[in-house]
Amino acid sequence: MNTFNSGFAGLIDKFIWYRNASGCWNTTSEGNLRYFDNYCAKNYKDSTTLTQSMVDGWCSKRETETSCSCYARTYVVKSFIIFLRDRGLTDVRAPEVIHTKNVKYIPHAFTSMELHNFFKACDSIDLKYNRLQSKLRKLQCPVFFRLLYSSGIRTTEARFLRVQDVDLGHGVLDIRKSKGYDQHYVALHETMTELLQRYESAIQKIQANRTYFFETSKGTHFSRDWVEDNFTALWKSANGTTGNVVAYDLRHNYATENINSWENDPFAASEILHFLSKSLGHRWIQSTLYYYSIVPALADKLSRKTEPGLNKIIPEVWDEE
Repeated sequence: MNTFNSGFAGLIDKFIWYRNASGCWNTTSEGNLRYFDNYCAKNYKDSTTLTQSMVDGWCSKRETETSCSCYARTYVVKSFIIFLRDRGLTDVRAPEVIHTKNVKYIPHAFTSMELHNFFKACDSIDLKYNRLQSKLRKLQCPVFFRLLYSSGIRTTEARFLRVQDVDLGHGVLDIRKSKGYDQHYVALHETMTELLQRYESAIQKIQANRTYFFETSKGTHFSRDWVEDNFTALWKSANGTTGNVVAYDLRHNYATENINSWENDPFAASEILHFLSKSLGHRWIQSTLYYYSIVPALADKLSRKTEPGLNKIIPEVWDEE
């Protein structure tokens, strides 16, 4: 059980236990709830119960926040209060969470040159001062981002992969930590399997008994910031500008490239669509159909700019030292 600092820490423990038991809990929600707990402990030291002023003070939109970031920060507090009210454990009113406008996001359409430059930058990471963190970054970044590109898994799923979840013999990932909390399996391209095997051989020399497949020097999984900071830095060094490109676009690219490669056969496409949906970890087929809404608009552009083929960006030489 996690230790919290506010006067209502016991209620937080009950809430987390319930959400965990329901299979509806994640590290992001826990982090935001812990920030709220620390805020209450610091500003209401003498209070032993949850109060309206605590909630209103924390959930009000900050000058530095967008509606989206405010929503992300406060939504778990609203869920916590609803949980308490449903059980008669508080009279505090749930905050009116600011809803964000639905904005259709158009993922970046990668060119073959952009991808070539990006993965070349991954392979060219400098080893600084022979430090462990530098060694890990040099080994992990080329493999981590190629895994996103070649399998379409979410960045969270890659971060939380455990060593036991990666079947290097058959080239299959057991995805336990997913957005929808649905366990599923992902079959890898044979060249990606070979790369993971070489990575495992190299990483064993400096991290023999790790828990996570991509593990920090402290023995934990990487954070979202690690993914975005490294992706942004490498993308900028490779292509000169970051624009609105994010690591998650590699997942979108995987889906759209698959759809663009299908034959114009509605029966075959329907069957393959279900395979793609399961591989992407979608609970509902409608989630996968989203990509049909963006592929027609991007198909001509992608076909002109993108040359499919994983082999073109798999490194020919792997330095295990």
